[in-house]
Amino acid sequence: MEHALAAVHAERVRIVRGSVEVLRDVSFELARGSVTGLLGPSGCGKSTLMRALVGVQLNVSGTLSVLGLRAGSAELRHRVAYLTQAPSVYADLTVRENLAYFASILGLRAEDAQLALRRVALTALEGQLVRRLSGGEKARVSLASALLGDPELLVLDEPTVGLDPLLRRELWDLFGELAAAGATLLVSSHVMDEARRCEQVLLLREGELLAHTTPAGLMADTGTADLDEAFLRLVAAGARR
Repeated sequence: MEHALAAVHAERVRIVRGSVEVLRDVSFELARGSVTGLLGPSGCGKSTLMRALVGVQLNVSGTLSVLGLRAGSAELRHRVAYLTQAPSVYADLTVRENLAYFASILGLRAEDAQLALRRVALTALEGQLVRRLSGGEKARVSLASALLGDPELLVLDEPTVGLDPLLRRELWDLFGELAAAGATLLVSSHVMDEARRCEQVLLLREGELLAHTTPAGLMADTGTADLDEAFLRLVAAGARR
């Protein structure tokens, strides 16, 4: 695909933190309107790559463009949403107050905040103080704030951690709906089974991109129907090279 048409274009991206090379020559492209899983064990560089995409990571070399612009460009601030692992909302405000505050920053209406709450199934808790919510509920408030303004690229770092299976399924259904409406999503997880819900997967290990493929392609290439086993076989194949 032409670089300008891709939602994300990464070419030989390298990130060094101190004396540690966190990412090594990572290259890939994400199509607009797609859901891509960023998968790999904790500490493999997933969060670092996501931080680079939204322009908050230091010591990035190589080429990294988002929606046709350099990653982190000021023009992208209202076009890209970033959900961090830690809740990014105010604990001393209610769920409703948090969404109203972030909506006002973006120049949105109260109705937009309510729509975001409905999308993540939080309207029943809108009057609760965030500090009284569970970890999974706090993550959903953060996700609701990320959905405000209908961003073109959603970078979601472990959005389903701590959620029950039913809510995880509902959120993945929502991700699919957002992509069908034109948004591009990059969703990180250390749970390989979540790859089944993605159109494409990026598999990271120790700062290296092992594969950029489809879930079906990954299983076909490794000769197994189990995604955890597929990842292990991919790692073993790399070690033998």
